[in-house]
Amino acid sequence: MAGKRALQKAKSHRVFGQARKRAKIVRAGLYARVSTHDQQTLPLQNRSMRDYAARRGWIVALQIKEVGSGASQREMREKLLDAARRREIDVVLVWRLDRWGRSVTDLLATVQELSYLGVGFVSLTEALDLTTPMGRAMAGLLAVFAEFEREILRERVRAGLAEARLHGKHLGRPPTASLHAKQVRQLFRAGVSKAAIACQLRIGRTSVRRILQERTHRHG
Repeated sequence: MAGKRALQKAKSHRVFGQARKRAKIVRAGLYARVSTHDQQTLPLQNRSMRDYAARRGWIVALQIKEVGSGASQREMREKLLDAARRREIDVVLVWRLDRWGRSVTDLLATVQELSYLGVGFVSLTEALDLTTPMGRAMAGLLAVFAEFEREILRERVRAGLAEARLHGKHLGRPPTASLHAKQVRQLFRAGVSKAAIACQLRIGRTSVRRILQERTHRHG
Protein backbone atom coordinates (compact mmCIF):
# COMPACT_ATOMS: atom_id res chain seq x y z
CA MET A 1 0.00 0.00 0.00
CA ALA A 2 2.80 2.39 0.84
CA GLY A 3 4.35 1.74 -2.56
CA LYS A 4 1.02 2.37 -4.28
CA ARG A 5 0.53 5.70 -2.47
CA ALA A 6 4.05 6.79 -3.45
CA LEU A 7 3.30 5.94 -7.09
CA GLN A 8 0.04 7.93 -6.99
CA LYS A 9 1.88 10.89 -5.41
CA ALA A 10 4.51 10.78 -8.13
CA LYS A 11 1.82 10.74 -10.78
CA SER A 12 0.13 13.78 -9.21
CA HIS A 13 3.22 15.84 -10.13
CA ARG A 14 2.78 15.03 -13.79
CA VAL A 15 0.62 16.95 -16.25
CA PHE A 16 -0.73 14.98 -19.20
CA GLY A 17 1.93 12.37 -18.62
CA GLN A 18 4.82 14.89 -18.59
CA ALA A 19 7.01 15.88 -15.64
CA ARG A 20 6.26 19.31 -14.23
CA LYS A 21 8.63 21.95 -15.55
CA ARG A 22 11.23 23.36 -13.22
CA ALA A 23 10.87 26.98 -12.09
CA LYS A 24 12.66 29.37 -14.41
CA ILE A 25 15.93 30.75 -13.12
CA VAL A 26 15.66 34.54 -13.00
CA ARG A 27 18.90 36.42 -13.70
CA ALA A 28 19.03 39.81 -12.01
CA GLY A 29 21.11 42.82 -12.98
CA LEU A 30 21.82 45.08 -9.99
CA TYR A 31 22.48 48.79 -10.44
CA ALA A 32 23.84 51.00 -7.65
CA ARG A 33 24.73 54.66 -8.07
CA VAL A 34 26.27 57.23 -5.74
CA SER A 35 27.61 60.75 -6.15
CA THR A 36 31.33 61.47 -6.21
CA HIS A 37 31.18 63.21 -2.84
CA ASP A 38 28.82 60.78 -1.09
CA GLN A 39 29.62 57.10 -1.48
CA GLN A 40 28.45 56.05 1.99
CA THR A 41 25.19 54.48 0.78
CA LEU A 42 26.90 52.16 -1.71
CA PRO A 43 27.28 49.19 0.71
CA LEU A 44 23.68 49.72 1.85
CA GLN A 45 22.39 49.68 -1.73
CA ASN A 46 24.31 46.54 -2.65
CA ARG A 47 23.34 44.68 0.52
CA SER A 48 19.66 45.59 0.20
CA MET A 49 19.49 44.53 -3.44
CA ARG A 50 21.34 41.25 -2.86
CA ASP A 51 19.10 40.37 0.10
CA TYR A 52 15.99 41.09 -1.97
CA ALA A 53 17.27 39.01 -4.89
CA ALA A 54 17.99 36.13 -2.53
CA ARG A 55 14.46 36.29 -1.06
CA ARG A 56 13.00 36.16 -4.55
CA GLY A 57 15.21 33.23 -5.50
CA TRP A 58 17.00 35.23 -8.19
CA ILE A 59 20.64 34.82 -9.12
CA VAL A 60 22.79 37.93 -9.50
CA ALA A 61 24.09 37.72 -13.06
CA LEU A 62 25.49 41.25 -13.22
CA GLN A 63 26.22 43.98 -10.69
CA ILE A 64 26.96 47.54 -11.81
CA LYS A 65 28.33 50.32 -9.64
CA GLU A 66 28.27 53.90 -10.91
CA VAL A 67 29.97 56.89 -9.29
CA GLY A 68 29.23 60.33 -10.70
CA SER A 69 28.17 63.84 -9.74
CA GLY A 70 26.32 64.94 -12.87
CA ALA A 71 22.68 64.13 -13.47
CA SER A 72 23.41 63.26 -17.10
CA GLN A 73 26.23 60.83 -16.33
CA ARG A 74 24.91 57.28 -16.57
CA GLU A 75 27.63 55.57 -18.64
CA MET A 76 27.71 52.37 -16.58
CA ARG A 77 23.92 52.12 -16.71
CA GLU A 78 24.24 51.69 -20.46
CA LYS A 79 26.24 48.51 -19.87
CA LEU A 80 23.32 47.09 -17.92
CA LEU A 81 20.92 48.05 -20.69
CA ASP A 82 23.22 46.39 -23.23
CA ALA A 83 23.09 43.21 -21.16
CA ALA A 84 19.30 43.40 -21.25
CA ARG A 85 19.36 43.85 -25.03
CA ARG A 86 21.55 40.74 -25.31
CA ARG A 87 19.01 38.85 -23.13
CA GLU A 88 21.69 38.20 -20.50
CA ILE A 89 19.44 39.33 -17.63
CA ASP A 90 15.73 38.93 -16.88
CA VAL A 91 15.17 41.76 -14.40
CA VAL A 92 16.85 45.05 -13.43
CA LEU A 93 16.98 45.77 -9.71
CA VAL A 94 17.70 49.25 -8.33
CA TRP A 95 17.68 50.68 -4.83
CA ARG A 96 15.77 53.86 -5.66
CA LEU A 97 14.27 55.37 -8.82
CA ASP A 98 16.39 58.53 -8.76
CA ARG A 99 19.51 56.34 -8.85
CA TRP A 100 18.38 54.96 -12.20
CA GLY A 101 16.64 57.75 -14.10
CA ARG A 102 17.93 61.23 -14.92
CA SER A 103 14.36 62.49 -15.13
CA VAL A 104 10.83 61.13 -15.24
CA THR A 105 11.03 61.14 -19.04
CA ASP A 106 14.33 59.24 -19.03
CA LEU A 107 13.00 56.80 -16.44
CA LEU A 108 9.92 56.08 -18.53
CA ALA A 109 11.93 55.65 -21.75
CA THR A 110 14.31 53.11 -20.22
CA VAL A 111 11.54 51.22 -18.41
CA GLN A 112 9.53 51.02 -21.63
CA GLU A 113 12.56 49.65 -23.48
CA LEU A 114 13.08 47.02 -20.78
CA SER A 115 9.40 46.08 -21.00
CA TYR A 116 9.71 45.73 -24.79
CA LEU A 117 12.71 43.45 -24.25
CA GLY A 118 10.76 41.35 -21.77
CA VAL A 119 13.00 42.41 -18.90
CA GLY A 120 11.45 43.29 -15.54
CA PHE A 121 12.25 46.32 -13.41
CA VAL A 122 12.16 46.58 -9.62
CA SER A 123 12.92 49.57 -7.37
CA LEU A 124 13.20 48.68 -3.69
CA THR A 125 12.55 52.00 -1.95
CA GLU A 126 9.36 52.76 -3.88
CA ALA A 127 8.27 49.09 -3.82
CA LEU A 128 7.82 49.36 -7.58
CA ASP A 129 7.77 45.95 -9.23
CA LEU A 130 7.00 46.04 -12.94
CA THR A 131 6.96 42.26 -13.07
CA THR A 132 3.50 42.36 -11.44
CA PRO A 133 0.16 43.68 -12.80
CA MET A 134 0.06 46.35 -10.07
CA GLY A 135 3.54 47.51 -10.97
CA ARG A 136 2.68 47.75 -14.65
CA ALA A 137 -0.34 49.87 -13.72
CA MET A 138 1.98 52.21 -11.82
CA ALA A 139 4.14 52.47 -14.94
CA GLY A 140 1.11 54.04 -16.63
CA LEU A 141 1.23 56.80 -14.02
CA LEU A 142 4.89 57.38 -14.88
CA ALA A 143 3.82 58.14 -18.44
CA VAL A 144 1.43 60.82 -17.14
CA PHE A 145 4.14 62.42 -15.01
CA ALA A 146 6.63 62.27 -17.90
CA GLU A 147 4.24 64.17 -20.15
CA PHE A 148 3.66 66.69 -17.36
CA GLU A 149 7.43 67.17 -17.03
CA ARG A 150 7.83 67.69 -20.78
CA GLU A 151 5.04 70.28 -20.79
CA ILE A 152 6.70 72.20 -17.95
CA LEU A 153 9.99 72.24 -19.89
CA ARG A 154 8.24 73.45 -23.06
CA GLU A 155 6.50 76.20 -21.10
CA ARG A 156 9.80 77.33 -19.60
CA VAL A 157 11.41 77.47 -23.04
CA ARG A 158 8.53 79.51 -24.47
CA ALA A 159 8.66 81.89 -21.50
CA GLY A 160 12.43 82.29 -21.90
CA LEU A 161 12.13 83.06 -25.62
CA ALA A 162 9.38 85.60 -24.99
CA GLU A 163 11.49 87.31 -22.31
CA ALA A 164 14.51 87.43 -24.64
CA ARG A 165 12.49 89.00 -27.46
CA LEU A 166 11.07 91.54 -25.01
CA HIS A 167 14.60 92.70 -24.24
CA GLY A 168 15.64 92.74 -27.90
CA LYS A 169 17.99 89.78 -27.68
CA HIS A 170 18.90 87.98 -30.90
CA LEU A 171 17.67 84.38 -30.98
CA GLY A 172 19.17 81.53 -32.92
CA ARG A 173 22.67 80.79 -34.17
CA PRO A 174 25.02 83.76 -34.53
CA PRO A 175 25.56 84.81 -38.17
CA THR A 176 29.32 84.22 -38.09
CA ALA A 177 29.78 83.78 -41.85
CA SER A 178 27.75 86.85 -42.78
CA LEU A 179 30.10 89.01 -40.72
CA HIS A 180 32.78 88.29 -43.32
CA ALA A 181 30.58 89.12 -46.33
CA LYS A 182 32.45 92.31 -47.21
CA GLN A 183 35.85 90.61 -46.97
CA VAL A 184 34.63 87.69 -49.07
CA ARG A 185 33.58 89.99 -51.90
CA GLN A 186 36.77 92.03 -51.73
CA LEU A 187 38.98 88.94 -51.87
CA PHE A 188 36.94 87.44 -54.71
CA ARG A 189 37.22 90.65 -56.75
CA ALA A 190 40.98 90.53 -56.12
CA GLY A 191 41.09 87.14 -57.83
CA VAL A 192 41.33 84.91 -54.76
CA SER A 193 39.64 81.52 -55.22
CA LYS A 194 36.61 80.53 -53.18
CA ALA A 195 38.52 77.72 -51.48
CA ALA A 196 41.33 80.08 -50.49
CA ILE A 197 38.81 82.65 -49.17
CA ALA A 198 37.15 80.00 -47.01
CA CYS A 199 40.51 78.88 -45.66
CA GLN A 200 41.74 82.42 -44.97
CA LEU A 201 38.56 83.55 -43.21
CA ARG A 202 37.98 80.17 -41.54
CA ILE A 203 34.45 79.78 -42.84
CA GLY A 204 32.87 77.08 -44.96
CA ARG A 205 33.05 77.02 -48.74
CA THR A 206 29.27 76.82 -48.83
CA SER A 207 29.10 80.11 -46.89
CA VAL A 208 31.47 81.75 -49.38
CA ARG A 209 29.36 80.62 -52.34
CA ARG A 210 26.16 81.75 -50.65
CA ILE A 211 27.55 85.25 -49.96
CA LEU A 212 28.71 85.64 -53.56
CA GLN A 213 25.39 84.35 -54.90
CA GLU A 214 23.49 86.82 -52.75
CA ARG A 215 25.58 89.60 -54.23
CA THR A 216 24.82 88.40 -57.76
CA HIS A 217 21.08 88.09 -57.15
CA ARG A 218 20.94 91.51 -55.57
CA HIS A 219 22.45 93.09 -58.65
CA GLY A 220 20.76 90.80 -61.16
